[in-house]
Amino acid sequence: MLDPRAKARFWNHRGAKIGAALTLALVAFALFGPWLSGHDPYASDFARGYSSATGFPVPPGGDFLLGTDRLFRDQLARLALGARISLTVAFAATAISTLLGGAVGIVAGYYEGSPGMRVPWPCIVALGTAIALAMVRGTWSLPLAVLAVGALVGTVAERRGIAWLARGPRMNVDVLLMRLVDVGLCFPFLLLVMAIGAALERTTLTSVLLVLGLTGWLGAARLFRAKTMQIRSLAYVEASRALGQSTPLILVRHVLPNVGGTFIVIAALATAQMILAESALSYLGVGLAPPTPTWGRMLSEGQDVYAAAPWLVLAPAAAILTAVLGFNLLGEGLRDALDPRQD
Repeated sequence: MLDPRAKARFWNHRGAKIGAALTLALVAFALFGPWLSGHDPYASDFARGYSSATGFPVPPGGDFLLGTDRLFRDQLARLALGARISLTVAFAATAISTLLGGAVGIVAGYYEGSPGMRVPWPCIVALGTAIALAMVRGTWSLPLAVLAVGALVGTVAERRGIAWLARGPRMNVDVLLMRLVDVGLCFPFLLLVMAIGAALERTTLTSVLLVLGLTGWLGAARLFRAKTMQIRSLAYVEASRALGQSTPLILVRHVLPNVGGTFIVIAALATAQMILAESALSYLGVGLAPPTPTWGRMLSEGQDVYAAAPWLVLAPAAAILTAVLGFNLLGEGLRDALDPRQD
């Protein structure tokens, strides 16, 4: 929860109020839009949705507030159902990416600069072999088996005291996790998402949100790491470590409460990114399959007839713009409200 000073800064922030209003309006539209329309988003109405004068779908009017699409289905009902899908994917993917990025970033930041631990040589060889096999074969069964064998051999060597096998190089947790993040950040987010989405044989709502969630945590991990390193150097955290408190207890009692504001801000900004990514997947044809209405696919279907039926492009484009702008303004307002330097 925000303290009174943070709440006052938030409500005095014009962009934050606009962002909150836009996001609330978007959620209300997703919930009540189909009810306001009164039409089935999947049913074609050839009697009222077709204009015999022009040969195109009817424009916005009394029966259809936002007109009909190329298959004479109500545009408003489909836009509202698309809002439900976009928000569901965005919220679920944001939760996955924020929690995963937070866990990686907090652990990496807390162990930054520590001497690290020795990793047995069999584990290192097995990890390299598993990565190579996964890239060549495209399956995970054999690489996982290789990893299991390497871990078993490394454990036995350490228990038996076989020094030349057990005493591998020292590896720091922070270094390992951040190098993994660096490799992931080498690929542009949208390009990586589209490549994975295109590789899937059958795209479902669950697969879309998992793809977005499991690829969107990399940037968040770096932010959480920087925040954790700042908190770790505070006097009361060092005192807790000196008193012998365990690492999990320090993380739960002292680190997590202090990164709560960062969680909120990153989640708000990431939601806008996820909505845009889901729309891009649908626009390129690797999102949810028709007839499920998504904003990106509605935009793609309407672009061929935008001159004769501009509402088919303007409606989904305005929805995407409103959603992304609203969550970005909300995230920036929360960032400024939670910044202690504003006092």
